[in-house]
Amino acid sequence: MLTLRQIEVVRAVMVTGTIAGAARLLNVSAPGISRLMKYTEDTLGFRLFIRRHGRYDPTPEARDVFDLIDTVYKKVEDLQTAIDRMKRGETKELSLGSVPSIANVMVPRAVERLRGRYPQLRIDINILKVEDAVDYLLLGKGEVVAMSYRFDHPIVTFAPLARGRLLCIVPQGHPLAGRRSVSPDEIVRYPLIGIDPSDPFGSIMAEIFARRRLPYDTTIRARFGSTVCSLVASGLGIAVVDQFTVAHGRVPGVVCLEIDEDTGFETYAAHRNDGPLSTYAEDFVAMLRDEMRAVTASEAPTRE
Repeated sequence: MLTLRQIEVVRAVMVTGTIAGAARLLNVSAPGISRLMKYTEDTLGFRLFIRRHGRYDPTPEARDVFDLIDTVYKKVEDLQTAIDRMKRGETKELSLGSVPSIANVMVPRAVERLRGRYPQLRIDINILKVEDAVDYLLLGKGEVVAMSYRFDHPIVTFAPLARGRLLCIVPQGHPLAGRRSVSPDEIVRYPLIGIDPSDPFGSIMAEIFARRRLPYDTTIRARFGSTVCSLVASGLGIAVVDQFTVAHGRVPGVVCLEIDEDTGFETYAAHRNDGPLSTYAEDFVAMLRDEMRAVTASEAPTRE
């Protein structure tokens, strides 16, 4: 049986008519072509070419199989073309979801890197509530969801992304704006803007006050961290947000303060466990993990 390499060499000699021409076409050495041709003829048990005046003329046997060889070669070329298109992401689409806190800064940075690797990949991004993530995955609407909360589910796997922390954000000019850190006791002295404590993400914020039995008043509630930041920048109160929402100084008009309390929380990439992720989804998760861990490794919050 001929190998694909032998088929490629036979076709090259047929097309160019010389060993040297075949070598140039395939970008290899002429002696290598000669050796492979001799081995191929020995394997087949009949000659494929007759040398006349420096050229290699195909034998009748070679002409009989040339059309088949050419068909196989074109199929191999089609296969390589398809592989090259997959490498670029051409005609493919990745659908992914994210909770708002990770979607604000982290997901766009990971998607930028993903697009650099697969320039023609179509990407569909959905901002989801935690409670909507399971349906999104189970109904096949997307492959993966970036989450700040996990729960037990027989079909959904939660792969760790990064361990983040909470920060206190205050408007510029606020009495706390000159501080590097603040305690929970100090935070509750001011009107708070935040997320409903019954929300899975809101419960992370509420926990830092519950541990110390501190009463607090959330005067304005908003669903998305980006909205909370805008409200704080407008001087309507202060807030506790996760560091990913305000990463890389993307929120003008606010000052970020460390909180003198353990505010760590885990983040996850959720996906179905009854089938493999696509290469594109795997790369997205890896890039998102890199971006988020780079943020958590920073020594101090960004100050505007």
